[in-house]
This record gives sequence, C-alpha cells and structure tokens, in this order.
Amino acid sequence: MKAVVVHGAGDVRIDERPRPEPAPDEVLLAMEWGGICGSDVSYWRKGASGTAALAHPLVLGHEVAGRIAALGAEVTGLSEGQPVTVHPARPVGGDLLPERLAGRTNLHPRVRYFGSAALTPHTDGGFSEFRAVPAAQIRPLPDGVDTESGALAEPLAVALHAVGRAPGLRGRTVLVNGAGPIGSLVVAAARYRGAHTVIAADLSASSLSVARRMGADAVVDVSRGEELPQDIDVVFEASGAPAALGPALRATARGGTLVQVGNLPGTAAPSVLGDLVTREITWIGSYRFVDEIDDALVALRDGLDVSPVISHRFPLEQAERALAVAADPGSASSKVMLRLATDTPPRA
Repeated sequence: MKAVVVHGAGDVRIDERPRPEPAPDEVLLAMEWGGICGSDVSYWRKGASGTAALAHPLVLGHEVAGRIAALGAEVTGLSEGQPVTVHPARPVGGDLLPERLAGRTNLHPRVRYFGSAALTPHTDGGFSEFRAVPAAQIRPLPDGVDTESGALAEPLAVALHAVGRAPGLRGRTVLVNGAGPIGSLVVAAARYRGAHTVIAADLSASSLSVARRMGADAVVDVSRGEELPQDIDVVFEASGAPAALGPALRATARGGTLVQVGNLPGTAAPSVLGDLVTREITWIGSYRFVDEIDDALVALRDGLDVSPVISHRFPLEQAERALAVAADPGSASSKVMLRLATDTPPRA
C-alpha cells in the first residue's frame, strides 16, 4: 500500500509499505479522506511538532475517515463496508490521573496519538491506503455523513471541546480571534451551542470569508487596521500568536472569559497581559478533546456543515504539494484534504 511518510525536515515521501493485518481487537480500514493539520505541516517543515521530534520515519495524519475492510476475530458491533472515523488518542501506561482530572483523558501524561512523534516508537497516522485500528477507537459515521465530512470530526471535536471550556454560551456574544480552520470551526461550534452573536477576527480576508460561511455574524479584518470589539463575554483566541494576547484580553469584558485554543510557542515571547489581572479575566487553556468527537458526529448528523472550511483537495500522491499549499499563507488555503483512496480521483 501507499503511505505518506515524513523522513525528516523537508523530506516527505510516498512510500510503499506492507498492507497491515488487523489484530483480534482491531479493524482494517480502507482509508478515504484525510485533513492536513498544522502538526502535519510542522513535521514536514521542521522534523518536529512542538517538543515532539522525529527519531525515525512517521506516517502523517490524524484527521481521517474511511470504510471497514476487515474485522479482527474478537470485534463485534461493527461491519465490513461501514463508514467510520477514528478517535486518534489512546492513553498508555498505568498512570492514574488525580481526582481533579477525572475523565480528562486528554491530559493523560502518555498518549499515543495518530501521526505523532511524542513517543518512541512513534505512532503512525492514517495518511495511507489502509490502517489497522483498535476497535475501541472506531466511531461509526451517522447516516447522511460522508467520509470527507467524517474526516473533519476530529478538528470539529477540538472546537467543541474549546467551546465546552466556557459553558453557558447560549444567548451570549462571542469573539473568535483567528479564523483558520480551527477558528472557523470554533465559530460553527459556538453557533451550534447557542451563542447569540459570533464575531470572527483575522488578518486574512479569505479566512474571514470562510468564518462568515461557518456562521460568523460579523468579521474584523485586522490587516486593514480594524480593531477588535470591546466588552465581549467570551473570547476564543485561536491564532496562537503571542502578539494577539494583549488585544484579546483587552476585548474581553471585565470578569469575562478568554479560552486559549491556538497553540502558543514553547519559548519565551513578549505579550501584554496586564488586563488579565485588572479586569479579573478567567484565562482557560483548551487542549485537543476527550470524547467530543462523539458530539461532533451528532452535530454533523444534525446538519452542521463543515464543507466551507475545505479549500483544496489533492490525491495521496500529491501529498507534498498539499502540505506546501497548507503551509503557504499566500495560497488562501483553509482545510486542505487528501483523497487517500487511490482508485478514484479527488472531487474538484
């Protein structure tokens, strides 16, 4: 089978690998669609994502969906041909979480995540024609949800987790700073959870256009000198830019909440944080998700349309070009998709 494998910084290849056989508790997936994430781009450009550095080649991809091609001997409740997506996280080791983290498996100290070099050996992702997956990580797609949308259940789960970190959005005004794929999905998630008004801000007009189509009532084009609105109940900072923290805090109402969704750098960076204290703002981190991928599938079933975030589609063989488009600010890209099944071309 073919697989998208990163061998080091700037070195991604379409490798031939043996087609896997499912273990008794696994299913074999015939992969159909994958979404390129910032971590995939980072492994390709830098040979690392955050503190996770490549020690050996890695199959990329954690936003994936396909159909069950074969069942392991012990697997029940699933069937061949069934369209599914994957919960990409699996905690490992015998570490017990403290009581304050009960149920928050996203904060487990050791997690094997699809397409991640955080542990050695690394955990291969799903940008391949086939992938054997533990049945416990399989999530069937609801009727009416195709595998392309199913591949975006994972980033939608990230957005729903972020929205859940600031409960009680119904009837409130929300600002999403940063309208990349995750930010635009946060717009949709906030709207889905009942926010009255959703405002999106970004430096890119094309990203703001996507945010509009995902449900933003108003947009702020920071590149044109437009300033963030003030006195906002809940602000989601989805850009991950340290320079954005000061304006985001200033935009947050006194006693309001700022949810940090965008990954901040792991190195020192100057930021203006004074408003955090003087305005008694609650600043909350949001990391991946727990089981919100199930909520994402319900939202997709209910009609939440994620297609506006898709800007490009490429066949698996053009993975390097797809990564380059996803990494290029001038490409006006949002979510770049890979068609992982090589028997049919990607949609236009």
